[in-house]
Amino acid sequence: QVQLVESGGGLVQAGGSLRLSCAASGRTFSSGTMGWFRQAPGKEREFVAAISWRGGSTYYADSVKGRFTISRDNAKRTVYLQMNSLKPEDTAVYFCADNPNAIAIIMSRAFYNYWGQGTQVTVSS
Repeated sequence: QVQLVESGGGLVQAGGSLRLSCAASGRTFSSGTMGWFRQAPGKEREFVAAISWRGGSTYYADSVKGRFTISRDNAKRTVYLQMNSLKPEDTAVYFCADNPNAIAIIMSRAFYNYWGQGTQVTVSS
C-alpha cells in the first residue's frame, strides 16, 4: 500500500518561500508520476505540478510556472515542491498525489491513485 506523508507547510509573508516535502513508501521508484495539488477554502482541488520518477519530466500549472519547482530524490523516496515569490492567492492546503504505474504526466486529479493528508500553506499580505 502506497503511503504519502507531506511536510513543510506553514505561514509566510508574501514574497517569501517554502519547501514542501512528500515522503513516499510502499511503491517502487523506477516509474510512475507524482504530483502536487492544492485546495483553497470553497474551491475545488487544483493541479499545481507533477514529475515523472523515471525521466524527471515536469509540468506546471500556469499560475505557478516560474515560481514553483518540483523535484525528486530517488534515494530518499521524496518529492519536493520549492515555492518562491509566494502570493496570498497561493494560500491553500497542499496535497501530494501518486500514480505508481503512470507513463505520462496528466493534470487531472482522477488520474492519481494515492493521496497524502495535506499540509497547510498560508501566505499573508
